[in-house]
Amino acid sequence: MLFTILIFFLVLSILVLIHELGHFFVAKLLGVKVEEFGFGLPPRIFGVQVGETLYSLNALPFGGFVKVFGEEMHEVEGHQLSTAEKSRSFVHKKPWQKISVLVAGVALNFVLGWFIVSYLFTRGVPVPSDTVRVLEVSPDSPAQVAGLQKNDSIVRVIANGKTSLIKQTEDVSTIAAREAGKEILLIINRNGTTLKKSITPRKNPPKGQGALGVAISSYTIKKYTPLEAPFYGLIESAKITGVIGKELGRMALGFITLQKPRGDIAGPVGIAQLTSEAARQGLDPLLQLIGLLSLNLAVLNILPFPALDGGRLMFVLYETVTKRRMNPKIEQRLNYAGFALLISLLILVTINDIIRLIR
Repeated sequence: MLFTILIFFLVLSILVLIHELGHFFVAKLLGVKVEEFGFGLPPRIFGVQVGETLYSLNALPFGGFVKVFGEEMHEVEGHQLSTAEKSRSFVHKKPWQKISVLVAGVALNFVLGWFIVSYLFTRGVPVPSDTVRVLEVSPDSPAQVAGLQKNDSIVRVIANGKTSLIKQTEDVSTIAAREAGKEILLIINRNGTTLKKSITPRKNPPKGQGALGVAISSYTIKKYTPLEAPFYGLIESAKITGVIGKELGRMALGFITLQKPRGDIAGPVGIAQLTSEAARQGLDPLLQLIGLLSLNLAVLNILPFPALDGGRLMFVLYETVTKRRMNPKIEQRLNYAGFALLISLLILVTINDIIRLIR
C-alpha cells in the first residue's frame, strides 16, 4: 500500500512539474514576471527568493504550480501600474504571448510523452506479422512431448488430410480445439530448417493452458534506430493523442447526460493501482504508463473548458477576435464553475474506482 502511494505521488509530481515548467520557462522567456514556482501545493513549508521569483516547497505532494504577475485581470484592476510593471504583467501581454504561455505546459507534456514513446521504440515494440511464433512451452504438455521449442515458427498444420496455412494465432487454436484428442501434424520452421512434429491436442487442458500447452504470438518485436525512433514516435504519439481526445469527448458527453461512468475509466485510485503494477513489472512498463499519462494530461488541459489551459486559451482567442476583453467577473465565475465541475467529475470517477476495487 505504501509503495503504491509513493510511486503514484512520484509519477504525478513528475507529470505536473513538467507541465508547470513549460509555463515557467516560456513566461520567463517572454518577459512575464514569475512571482512563485511551487513544488507541491500549499500550505507552504518554506521558500527561497531568487531574483524576482520565490521557489517554494509546499506541504501537499501534488506536483507544483506557477504564479505569474497579473495572471487574472482582477489582480491588477484598480492598481496604478507603471509602464515597466505593465510590460511584465500577463494580462497586458500581446495575444500571441499569452497563447504561448498557456500552451507551453501542454506542449511540454506532449514532448515528454513523445520522448518516452521514442525511447521505447528503440527498446522494441510488437508489430503484426504473418508468422506465428512459439513464446513458451508448458512442462508436460503435448507441445513439450512433441519437441516444440521457444521461437519455433508454425508454418502449416495438417489435420484430417487437409493442410492449413498458418498466419495468425487463431488459426492454430481453432484447429487444436476442433481436433482435440486426434493426432495432427505441425510443419514448423526452426532457425531456417523445416521440421515436422506430430502432436495430439488435449480435450481438457489444465487451467491457464490451451489444448497444445504452448503460448504463441503473431507479433514480432521491431527495434527502431535512434534516428528512426523520434519520427515514428511522433506519429505514434499523435495517434495516441487522437484516441485520448476522442475518449475524453465521449466521457464528457456521458457526464453531461448523467450516464454512469464506464468501467474502464480510471480515476486517481485506479491510476495509482495501474502505476504500482507497472512499477513492479519494470522500468519500461512504468515509462510506458508515464508517457501515456503525460499525453493524457496534455489533451485534458487543452480542452476548451473553464479552469483548464484550454479554457483560458478560449478567453484569449475571444479577446483577439472581438478586440475586447471579457468581463473579468464573468471570466472568474466561469473558471469557478468549471473547477467545481472538474472536482465533481473527479469525485465521480474516484467513487467508480472504489466500487470496482470492492467488487
